[in-house]
Amino acid sequence: MSFLLQDSFWELASYVVTVFAFPFAIFLFLFEQRKERDAEDEEAYQMLQNAYNDFLKIVLDNPDLQLRSATAKIDLNDEQRERRLIIFEMLMSLFERAYIVSYEQDLNGVALRRWNSWDDYMREWCRREDFFHLLPQLLRGEDPDFTRYIRNLAEEEQRAKAAQ
Repeated sequence: MSFLLQDSFWELASYVVTVFAFPFAIFLFLFEQRKERDAEDEEAYQMLQNAYNDFLKIVLDNPDLQLRSATAKIDLNDEQRERRLIIFEMLMSLFERAYIVSYEQDLNGVALRRWNSWDDYMREWCRREDFFHLLPQLLRGEDPDFTRYIRNLAEEEQRAKAAQ
C-alpha cells in the first residue's frame, strides 16, 4: 500500500484517466445524448402518426364526401363542401406540423424513411383534384418553406397524373 503514497503512482494514474477514462466518458455522454435524441424523434413521429390515424377516423366518419375514393365527388351541397374544407384544413395543419417537426434538407437513415411516409401521404392527397384546387386557400398563412414544398409536390403529382 505504500505505492499509494508515491507521486509517480498518482502521475501515472492521472495519465491513465486522461488517455482512457476521460475520452470514454465523453463518448458515453455523446452516445447517451444520441439515444435520447433518437427516442425523442421516435416519440414525435409516433405522435404525428397517431394524429394522422385520428384524421383518417374523421374521414371514415364522413363517407358521403368520398374522401378516400380515387375521384373527387363533384355534386356536394353547401354543408358537404364546408365539411370537406374543414377536413382538408385539418389535414393541411397536420402536414405542416409533420414538415416542421420532421423535414430537413439532407435526411438519411431512419429519419428519411419516416419522412418518406409523410411525403407519400402528401402526394396521395395532392393527386385529388378537389384538394389540389383548394391548395391556394388551404395554404394561406402557412409556413413559407412548407408552402413551397407542398406546392411543388402537388404540381409534380398533377403532371404525373396528366401524363398517364
